[in-house]
Amino acid sequence: MRIAIASDHAAFALKAVLAGWLRGQGHDVLDLGPDSDARVDYPDFGFALARAVADGRAERGVALCGSGIGISIAVNRHPALRCALVDNPYAATLARQHNNANAIALGARLVGEDMATACLAAFLSSDFEGGRHAARIDKLGQPPFPTSVKDPA
Repeated sequence: MRIAIASDHAAFALKAVLAGWLRGQGHDVLDLGPDSDARVDYPDFGFALARAVADGRAERGVALCGSGIGISIAVNRHPALRCALVDNPYAATLARQHNNANAIALGARLVGEDMATACLAAFLSSDFEGGRHAARIDKLGQPPFPTSVKDPA
């Protein structure tokens, strides 16, 4: 599988670890940077990762920053991306099974290398279940805040 990976400066070291692990598992890695731990802006790298997955240069994406929050927001700005911020393997599994996530985000300051690797392994080994989840995922592809949807209250 071809996996795109990108980070900001705070997650540069974790990106190197995960990219190496992915290559060791036989995956093709599209490293979108950065090339050092010099200060960068996470939206630039989140947008690059989203484009790579959306245009088919990668099948899945791994987005990393200090907390994982900022870069996950950046990735999710692209309508074709469903990036789940995870911090444990079960959440990574559910992101695929129930939400058909095509990218995950991890916070380098919040999870260690072993946990990040376990999350990535779970994410890559899980498949979308479809079924009752498919209609919900289809709604995510609609324009933001569709006016045809009534408030549940």
